[in-house]
Amino acid sequence: MGAEIIYGKELAQELRLNMKQEVSKLKEQGIIPKLTVILIGEDPASKSYVKGKQKASDFVGVDADLIELPNETSEQTLLELIDKLNQDQTVNGILVQLPLPKHIEEQTIIEAIDPSKDVDGFHPISVGRMLTGKDTFLPCTPFGIITMLKSKDITIEGKHAVIVGRSNIVGKPVGQLLLNENATVTYCHSRTNNMDELIKMADILIVAVGKETFIHGDQIKEGAIVVDVGVNRNESGKLVGDVHFDSAKEKASYITPVPGGVGPMTITMLLHNTIQSAKSAHAKG
Repeated sequence: MGAEIIYGKELAQELRLNMKQEVSKLKEQGIIPKLTVILIGEDPASKSYVKGKQKASDFVGVDADLIELPNETSEQTLLELIDKLNQDQTVNGILVQLPLPKHIEEQTIIEAIDPSKDVDGFHPISVGRMLTGKDTFLPCTPFGIITMLKSKDITIEGKHAVIVGRSNIVGKPVGQLLLNENATVTYCHSRTNNMDELIKMADILIVAVGKETFIHGDQIKEGAIVVDVGVNRNESGKLVGDVHFDSAKEKASYITPVPGGVGPMTITMLLHNTIQSAKSAHAKG
């Protein structure tokens, strides 16, 4: 049979078309959602992400402002800029593209952003609200994953979800969102002793470790739902995920491809958060 492929790219396009209509209605009321992205240094991967964010913003009608700073920018200069954007009433979302240069403390920067403009969902206040099931900005990749599962009417409640990877950006928050949807959640990481055993038990398997074809089809349970968050380049320069797609799709019931799976959803949820932020700011007057 083979798995049904969940194309995030197609779902993202559909959601962005809806957002485009919503933004044009908001603009009629004088509400212009605005996202400011800060990019420090010359990292090619970061530059390409930012380009994707700008292109998607243009399509939806979100005003995207890019501030590019040299690699040697001091932490203090960056904090002053964030403070200025926090005060700027026209800015609804502030995103500092990670990773940052070594001399800048990532957590300090994340915590400097006003939680009401934290469209990345990384601020401790946003994380705490997510943890307690309160309304907040959800981190974009995990939010995108849940949206993809729901788009296929996949029941999350009661399922055993196994997360391979425990980063603050994907692993930890996606586990929490699945828990909020009443799944039973297990985290696996580099210190897990019986990882193969646990992977075999997963009804929903989320893999986010950044290792090329880390998991093969023979490791997964028949009929599992497999979400591959990895983006790696193989020897021939081709983009591949953390899951060996061809072998996994023979066993899984649903699987996400790389590229064209989770990636496009991340930017889409960022735009969703920015639009929500603009609406909330307007409501508060």
